[in-house]
Amino acid sequence: MATARKAANSDAAQPNLPFAFRQYTAEQLREVLHKMYLIRRFEEGAEDAYMRGLIHGTMHLSIGQEASAMGICMPLTDQDQITSTHRGHGHCIAKGADVKRMFAEFFGKTTGYCKGRGGSMHIADVTKGNLGANGIVAGGIPIAVGAALAAKKLKTGKVAISFFGDGANNEGAFHEALNMAAVWKLPVIFVCENNGYGMSTSTERSTAVKNIADRASAYAMPGVIVDGNNFSEVAQAAHEAVERARAGEGPTLIESKTYRYRGHSKSDRNRYRTKEEIEDWMANRDPIALFEAELKEFGIIDDAGIEAVREAVKKEIADGIEFAKASPSPEIRDLENYVYTEVA
Repeated sequence: MATARKAANSDAAQPNLPFAFRQYTAEQLREVLHKMYLIRRFEEGAEDAYMRGLIHGTMHLSIGQEASAMGICMPLTDQDQITSTHRGHGHCIAKGADVKRMFAEFFGKTTGYCKGRGGSMHIADVTKGNLGANGIVAGGIPIAVGAALAAKKLKTGKVAISFFGDGANNEGAFHEALNMAAVWKLPVIFVCENNGYGMSTSTERSTAVKNIADRASAYAMPGVIVDGNNFSEVAQAAHEAVERARAGEGPTLIESKTYRYRGHSKSDRNRYRTKEEIEDWMANRDPIALFEAELKEFGIIDDAGIEAVREAVKKEIADGIEFAKASPSPEIRDLENYVYTEVA
């Protein structure tokens, strides 16, 4: 999404205004709210379809993490590239994915982004700079470093973003990738969405350092901690990291502290967290509710406007599900198509 030409608030120069309200237009901020709702309703729609037997396999939902995906993608263009994770639906939508084609992919239909071959964990759209989600923990991190290396060699001005979860910071690929990116000063931003749990194990039990961003110092790059449920805070960190990368100053590690409301996946019985913990996050730290309150406080939208956004998103999701249902399933004779690379 492009940065603003004119900030939303007429007193944009006031330093006490949140970054987003100094940086983006009112129209852009309303679009952010629309997309945050789109991410949540998409996942709720996918969850409902799964429970009704319309979707098979599994899925990993990021309900509760919408501000993180949107904030990070705000300073990016379609030419900038991202790699995503098994919990990547929000990243895809924030980067411009069409929910109709995403639903079709979930339903295993030919109109899906990967023609029904990839499902929930492998959505990609190179036209929007989305190099793909990845079911392998930390699997997307080296890919983003490769994309950043290509951008630097070809002098394209592109920036690469690698989204990953807290569990990935203990994988070897994480450390190797950060070291290489720092040595070569590559235009890549590493974004750890720390929702507190890798599968069923808390980060407190699995990670030696208190903050994952602390590990940035080992690779001579900035380590930034943000409230991942505060859109403006995430957007500011992303904006600064992207500017640094484009200026040739190298990578940044951003730790976005957030929370997932659902279990790790649809097979997770979610017994390792208390009901009180989940309810506290939902009641007091919900990213959409927090952003709505700011929009209203600064006169960007009113209750009627918020309701209009909700209704528009509701229709978009319903249309997307109907599109997926009506789309054709793959033919058995095409089983091997779109799976292997054609060699001349």
